[in-house]
Amino acid sequence: MSGPFIFIATNRLRPGKLDDERGRVPALVDFIEANEPQLIAFNEYVNEEGTEVAVVQVHRNADSMAFHMEVVAERAAAAYAETVDATTAIQVFGTPSNAVVEMLRRQAGAGVPLSVKPHHLGGFTRP
Repeated sequence: MSGPFIFIATNRLRPGKLDDERGRVPALVDFIEANEPQLIAFNEYVNEEGTEVAVVQVHRNADSMAFHMEVVAERAAAAYAETVDATTAIQVFGTPSNAVVEMLRRQAGAGVPLSVKPHHLGGFTRP
């Protein structure tokens, strides 16, 4: 049974950069929505303390994730330069290609836990 490809990254914000992150996200969301028609969902959440954000993405498949990483590479680099201090964890649900795993490891850096749950047992995704 094939399911969607889900990606969750947890990122620590630079101290005092929550307002900048709040300002950055709407343009990022508009850009992604306009340029990635295969992406089912893209959402960012912040913790109560305002020190950590999680990016949750639902893709139709792993190819969509690979395309996403190429499309947002420049914007991701800018986020790491401006608001994001570091990625602290990555979770993947679905089977990523070796290229996607390699891109994730490069983006996140050494020592960041990468959890992959490749086997979809069941569920549904609404269109």
